[in-house]
Amino acid sequence: MREMKEEKAIIIDFLPNGYPLEMKRIPIAQAIGISYLTLLELVPRKGIKLNLKEEVYIGSLKRDKIYFIRGRLVKAKLTETAKLQIQDFVERIVKEKEKKFVDFFNIAQAVNTRLHQLELLPGFGKKYTRVILEEREKKLFISFDDMKKRLKSIPDPKKVVEKRLIEELTHEVRYKLFAS
Repeated sequence: MREMKEEKAIIIDFLPNGYPLEMKRIPIAQAIGISYLTLLELVPRKGIKLNLKEEVYIGSLKRDKIYFIRGRLVKAKLTETAKLQIQDFVERIVKEKEKKFVDFFNIAQAVNTRLHQLELLPGFGKKYTRVILEEREKKLFISFDDMKKRLKSIPDPKKVVEKRLIEELTHEVRYKLFAS
C-alpha cells in the first residue's frame, strides 16, 4: 500500500524557541495535514514566522516556508493552543467535507463480529447502529440534514463526527475512523 503523504498543512501552534524542556532550541510548528488529518511537527525555514491557521505547503516540491517535516506529532506533545486550534479546524473540515463524513455513515462496516464502526462514535451503541443500518438500506444519506430528518432518535451526526475526530487527534484510540 502506498503511504499517503500530505501536501498542505494548517499551523495549529508555532513555538519560535522550540519545546521548553528540549535541549535543542529549534523553532517548531505543530500542524495538521489537510488531506489525511495527520498531526505533524514541522521545522520552518530560517527567519520564517508562522501564524495560527496559516496554510503551508509540505509536499515533495520546493517548500517556501517549511525546511523539513520533523515527523508525526506525538499527542502528548500537543500544546493547549494546538488543542484549541484542532477544535476550530475540525469544525471547519467537517463542514467543508460534509459529503465524505456522511458517506462514512453510508459505507461503515463491522470491525469484527462484535463491533461495528458506527459503535465507535461517541454515544452510539447497538441500538443507534441498527437504526442507521436499517435507514441506509432504504436510501443512502445525502447530508447531515437528511440524516437528522430521517433519524430523529439519534444524536446530531455532525457533532458526533466532530467529537470523534477531536478524540482521534488528541487521544490514543484503538480504532481510527477519520484521522491517520
